[in-house]
Amino acid sequence: MSATVRTLLAFALFAVALAIMPKIFPSGTALTMMSLMGVAIVFALSYNMLLGQTGLLSFGHAVYYGLAGFAAIHAMNWVVRNKIGVSLPFIPIVGAVAGLFFGIVFGSISTRRAGTVFAMISLGLGELVVAITLIMRGVFGGEEGISANRAKLEPFFGFKFGPQIEVYYLIAVWCFICVAAMYALTRTPFGRMCNAVRDNPERAEFVGYSTQRVRFIAFCLSALFAGVAGALGAITFELVNAQALSAQQSGLVLLMSYVGGVGHFFGPIIGAVLITLLQISLSDITKAWLLYFGLMFIFVVMFWPGGIAGFIDQHRPIVRSGRFGRLLPSYSALALPVAGIALGVIGIIELAHHQLVEAASEGSKMKLFGIATDSATVAPWLALVALLAVAGLVFRAIWPKAAEAFATANAAARGAAP
Repeated sequence: MSATVRTLLAFALFAVALAIMPKIFPSGTALTMMSLMGVAIVFALSYNMLLGQTGLLSFGHAVYYGLAGFAAIHAMNWVVRNKIGVSLPFIPIVGAVAGLFFGIVFGSISTRRAGTVFAMISLGLGELVVAITLIMRGVFGGEEGISANRAKLEPFFGFKFGPQIEVYYLIAVWCFICVAAMYALTRTPFGRMCNAVRDNPERAEFVGYSTQRVRFIAFCLSALFAGVAGALGAITFELVNAQALSAQQSGLVLLMSYVGGVGHFFGPIIGAVLITLLQISLSDITKAWLLYFGLMFIFVVMFWPGGIAGFIDQHRPIVRSGRFGRLLPSYSALALPVAGIALGVIGIIELAHHQLVEAASEGSKMKLFGIATDSATVAPWLALVALLAVAGLVFRAIWPKAAEAFATANAAARGAAP
């Protein structure tokens, strides 16, 4: 099967998945979660155009998401106030234009340099814009933000987009369009030149390309798609505030890209779905959910830099050659110590969070893994530390054999490949 056929098949499956998901998960909560996943996919892929494709580490990418969200929310209110016959599906175009505009303005400054200097400039611009939003209350609404009512816009073929199911399909359509457009960009000569600037900017300059111009164009396109995501977010929440431009939002999209796999096109899609799911579910389970996100990011950067997509890509030759079964025994042996390490880490985090944050007001007694526990006593701490130590030692003993099995299977698979 050729690469083109595989790509078309992948996009066909993606379109089918977007279409049938509401049939599989019809609840209002599930529809809201899937809508947020669609927004996150566009946002994460737009960030990957910078970091994964062009090698520009940005700490302020939420600026274009948030400013475009404000532009979209003001456009919605203006359309309703002046009774202009514009329907909701066209509002993301406003976000795209706003994202592109601010991308041109800020990109003309920040893309003059790359590397650490670019990262620091992006961080400074992000903090500057957040400060401005809190000062210009008439435009940005202060801490409360700006709200709108999407159902008051002109109906689109009878759809007023009040029910969440209609909003989901609107986001799904825009998500598919943006994903297809961004993938098409990666296959163009410009997309390959972005990779060249990322990998070897000196050589790109030597063959006659301006690395600053390539970075600038990539930055503007990235801001454009981030603007679409910001408009879709404004449509979903019907509210935009300073949180949409914050460093936390920029950190979240960075986490999505790294966990999914920076440099792999479908990596940020995986990361966006996973992080959105965890963000919503973990916040209902534990109050320390932000700490887990931080630990996840540290783990991925230190031990799993390729992310989930990188892991899949490493095993692709083995799966194609039919040798993946040889890895199952060693991988299965790793499952128990990995579970023990996870339980130990989670237990220690929950005990520490309860004792340091909640014990003063709620007392030291708590439920840990469904068991009544007292965080002020030594016994649960010792038990969890012992579990973590034993699981770590077992993992350390088994890991070399698993790594050797992978190396053997990988070498055999690549040697057998045509």
